[in-house]
Formats: sequence, structure tokens, C-alpha cells
Amino acid sequence: MHGADVVKVTNSAIACTAASSVVGAIAAPNDIRKPGLPRAQMIFKKVAIVLFGAAAAAALLSCSAPLRPSQTGTAPTAAGSDRTDLQAIYSEMGRAGGRVFALAPKDSVVRIYAFRAGRAARLGHNHVLSAPQFTGFFHLPTGGAANGRFDLEFRLDQLEVDNPAYRSTLGAAFSAVLSPEDRESTKEHLLGANNLQADRFPFVRIQSLQISGEAPKFAAKVQVEVHGQKREMWIPLDVEGLPDRLSVSGSFVLRQTDFGVQPYSLLGGLLSVQDEVVLEFKLAGA
Repeated sequence: MHGADVVKVTNSAIACTAASSVVGAIAAPNDIRKPGLPRAQMIFKKVAIVLFGAAAAAALLSCSAPLRPSQTGTAPTAAGSDRTDLQAIYSEMGRAGGRVFALAPKDSVVRIYAFRAGRAARLGHNHVLSAPQFTGFFHLPTGGAANGRFDLEFRLDQLEVDNPAYRSTLGAAFSAVLSPEDRESTKEHLLGANNLQADRFPFVRIQSLQISGEAPKFAAKVQVEVHGQKREMWIPLDVEGLPDRLSVSGSFVLRQTDFGVQPYSLLGGLLSVQDEVVLEFKLAGA
């Protein structure tokens, strides 16, 4: 039940932490001093190393430097009015009959996984983003879950990036330990003008359009809004506890390019981000 622009979520982040490794790898070109190399070859290798080092260093500086106010901007006044009043909508549904469940962030998990790519992918990092705050509801009408509706929305600027406690449970692919400074820099760049543009498109929204199946297995046709664009897709759901409580879990894949977000690429594809991101959720409501 989750979307992400989140998606994106993440384009410059994966390659940023690898730039320092690239610079370090080319900082000591000892091979150009090996005896026996022709003078022309030595000169060529020196020039190539200098040029490549300059490019990598520039990439490192662009990753580590904090974004200027003009890049992130402040949330426009329209952002508040852009938010759907889900509580009012579901209160009206409840008055019409059935039961409304309010999703509880403290008892739930919403995570987005983004993956490194490119010829130098091993120098980058995979990333996990989480939404500690969100708004969500599920309406269970008297006719059963197949006639119900659910909504979930969260803000990009409230995403938490690379929580060490989460990374430690995800195995070798997420084993790298990232400093608080690295995590904060990653978050700043994820919200920038060249990626998710959180100042213009702060919300990620998922709304069900149709629900099929029977407990505990359901399929939901949902509308996902990311980066100001809406797409429809079917996702699988595991639902337990109804009608007394709600526990729903699942995961699905989003392609960043489907929402107008271009995966990050550095140095001609040397480091990049995979187009596909995985959204995983475990939601609880009462």
C-alpha cells in the first residue's frame, strides 16, 4: 500500500557516498612511475588520471556540500492546501455505516529500498528510507473488505534515511555503516531540485480503487501519486484481524521513470541508481 517518490527516492544518495572511494582510488597513481614505460605513454596516463580525478572530486564536492536554500526552497503555501483531509472523508464513511480503522505509525513500518548500479556499484551503497510519520485509514463496510477503501499518505521531507537499526537487520547488502553526516547529506540531496523536488511535490499518496479476494489474501488496485504524477497498479495484500483489528502487509515495485524521476547517474554511468525501488509495509490499525 505504499508509493514512493520515494523513490526515487534516492537517486543521488546511492552514488554520493561512493565518490570519496573513487577519489581515493585515483589519488596515488604509482603505476605511472614504473620503469620502462615510454615517455608519451607516461604523459598520457598522467593527463588521464588528472582529468578523471578532477571529475570524481567534483562529484564528491557536489555530494557533500549542503544544499543552498535556493535548491531546497521552503514548502510553498500551496502544500498545506494540497493535503487531502482524509480524516473528514473517513469520518463521513463511518457515519454511513461499517467501521473505520486509523493506521498507527508507532505500530507500523513503511520502508523504501533503493539499490546501487553501474560499473563501480561496489563503491556505492544501497539505501533504506522509512516513514515514521504518515496518515492512513481503512474503511470496512458492512458488505465486507472487498467493498472497502484505504488511503495512505506521507511527506518526503519527513522520511528517515538509513536508520542504523534498520540497516543492521538487512544482511550484507546493507551492512555498510553510514555516519550521521552522510545520512543527513543523503537526505538533503534526495529532496533537491534534480531528484524528488520535495518543495514542489511533498506528498506521496496511495488510494485503493478496487479490492478483490478473501481473507487473508487480497489484491488491490491502487492509485499511486509520486512527484505530482499518478499511476495505477495492482498489489498483493495479506490482511489479518478483521473485523476487530487490522493488520496488513505486503511489498511491491515502483519504477522511478514511470513518475518522471530520472535515476541518478555519475561519470557516464560509472555510478548510478537502479530504476526499480521496493516498497515494503506492515500496517496496524484499530
